[in-house]
Amino acid sequence: MSLPRGGQSDVSAILDDKAAADDYPPFMSVRQVAQYLQLNEKKIYALLKEGEIPGTKVTGKWLFPRELIDRWLLDATHGGLLNDRLVISGSDDPLLYRLALDFAQQSRAHALLTYSPTGTRLGLELLQASRADVCALHWGPDRESTTRHPALLVQYPQHRNWVLVRLFRRRQGILLNPHLHLADVSLETLMHSTRHQGLGWTVRQPGSGAQRFLLDALPGGERDLRALADACEARSEREAAASIAMGKADCAPGAEAVAIEFGLDFLPIGWEAFDLALPRRIYFRKLFQQLLTLLRSDKGLETALQLRGYDLGGCGQIVWSGD
Repeated sequence: MSLPRGGQSDVSAILDDKAAADDYPPFMSVRQVAQYLQLNEKKIYALLKEGEIPGTKVTGKWLFPRELIDRWLLDATHGGLLNDRLVISGSDDPLLYRLALDFAQQSRAHALLTYSPTGTRLGLELLQASRADVCALHWGPDRESTTRHPALLVQYPQHRNWVLVRLFRRRQGILLNPHLHLADVSLETLMHSTRHQGLGWTVRQPGSGAQRFLLDALPGGERDLRALADACEARSEREAAASIAMGKADCAPGAEAVAIEFGLDFLPIGWEAFDLALPRRIYFRKLFQQLLTLLRSDKGLETALQLRGYDLGGCGQIVWSGD
């Protein structure tokens, strides 16, 4: 088979580039990766500081797996090869969880959307480390979200590349054992009952949005939270609700939708904004836009009504940008 005009030189160039790439070891130093990317070493250190480039420090020396560097380059090109994958971490939510399951069924083997609830703070750490594409978060009452959420994000170096997207508002409060008949009491009365009747609590791990909301809502703040020192700890809203359903606790912070799922009573405290933090390039990914479309669809709205405690007004709006 003959090559088109100029084809021989093009093939030679490709083979030369391949041979040149093979000259680099599987794990490159700062100097080597700078040469490999045709950047100066100062820029490599800047990328490390921002958490942009995949690297690891071993015995005080930075090393860069060449395979991950290649994948990082490809992912940065026109949305990357990972357009068919979306990894969501951060806060737990029943509606988002069901949407992720619906999306998986619709996509079958053509795309992968995973949702791993880790709590707000850990989710942001994973986003900062580029190990997650999206972080779901909530951090206090709805009326303060426009200041609290950005203040949370700017603590991470990569925040300049992030946007904050409103997913929905949801009602937050206390999940209750239905046999206690405490759904109509005040939070102050509930804490009084806790102190004098020995109600068992499940609390959330530090760094979770539910724990932050509970701390803000408790009449005595930190003092009341310390009074729950013997409480067991749950890593997600579902785990907290399950501890009550299984008879291990009587009360736990959580969203109204979780109470509905587990057949628990619910003491409402207030509304909170449930937002998604993500890099701008991820915002334009087809999978992310499809997720928003699914939430705003008739099926998404119907699911929100069934679970209760949701307000989807403003869904998909960018409410903050790090630039």
